[in-house]
Amino acid sequence: MRLDRFNDLDAAGAASVVAIWAAIPHWVDEVVAGRPYDSVDALADHARELARGWTRADLDAALAHHPRIGQRPAGSGAEADASRREQSSMTDAAADVSAAITAGNAAYEERFGRVFLIRAAGRSPQQMLAELHRRLGNDDETEASEALGQLTEIAVLRLRGSVADSSSERIAP
Repeated sequence: MRLDRFNDLDAAGAASVVAIWAAIPHWVDEVVAGRPYDSVDALADHARELARGWTRADLDAALAHHPRIGQRPAGSGAEADASRREQSSMTDAAADVSAAITAGNAAYEERFGRVFLIRAAGRSPQQMLAELHRRLGNDDETEASEALGQLTEIAVLRLRGSVADSSSERIAP
């Protein structure tokens, strides 16, 4: 969608778009309230700045909507479609890598009590597995910070994939 169209949506319509980027209600409201934006860069910068205030509770709320790495996202909505695109490299993962990611997901959930979150877009299954193994060595505070950083990356990538400056058009996720 073009930025001018996003800026012109009513608050509920804009919120439904922003919630696909990250389902954190107060962040969604603040991004929507910041309209109108002059450019996609300004929108992304504002969204990123607001994300710096995310808490562990926000992380937990957002993770309720994220599938495990390697798990096919359920549903047919825009958020599930975005997750499928982001994890598309997993469709070609070798069986041993898929099995290791499944085992790593279980170990991560046992250790940290939440789903392992990583920006999958642009990463191979082997890279995601290496990051999973590395992050299993984090302490809880460091890992929460890394997971929030990954959530921010995901949100900004989704934003940039769904909104284009008014001179061009992108298909919404």
